Amino acid sequence: MNGKNFTEVVDLIIKEDGRYHKGVYFFIRKALDHTLKHLKKDLDIQGKGTRHVSGAELLEGIRQYALKQFGPLARTVLLHWGVTKCSDFGDIVFNLVDFGVFGKTEHDNREDFSDGYEFGETFEKPFLPERLRNSDKVEDVSDGGENRS
Repeated sequence: MNGKNFTEVVDLIIKEDGRYHKGVYFFIRKALDHTLKHLKKDLDIQGKGTRHVSGAELLEGIRQYALKQFGPLARTVLLHWGVTKCSDFGDIVFNLVDFGVFGKTEHDNREDFSDGYEFGETFEKPFLPERLRNSDKVEDVSDGGENRS
C-alpha cells in the first residue's frame, strides 16, 4: 500500500472509479476477514494451514457477512453503496488488488464473481413471510420499482 493507510487508498480508488460508495470497501475488507476466519476453522478441523480465498468463497463470505450485519436491510445497504450484482463485488475486489491492498493469484480474475447469486433470492427472500418465500420469483427492486406489475 506504499505507506498509505486503508482510508487513503480507498479515497484514491474512488477518485479513479467513483461507481461505489466508500463504505462498501470497508465492508469488503471485513467480509474477507469473516471469510478467512470461517475458512481457518475448516482448515483447523482438517489439520491444514491457511490458503488463498477464491472468488466463489469470498462471494459466500460476503453473503454471510451481509446477512449477519444488515439482516433484512442487506440489499438496501448494498444498493445504497452502488452494488447491484455479484460482478460489482469483483470490480471492488480488483480495485483493491490494483492498489495493492488485496493479493491475487494467476488464476484469479473479475469473472470469478460473475456467476454468483441473485440479490433478491439471497438478500430478500430469507426474510419474506413463508408463503412468499416459497414463491418462484422475488420481486426485483433494483429498478426503483419501475417494472413492478
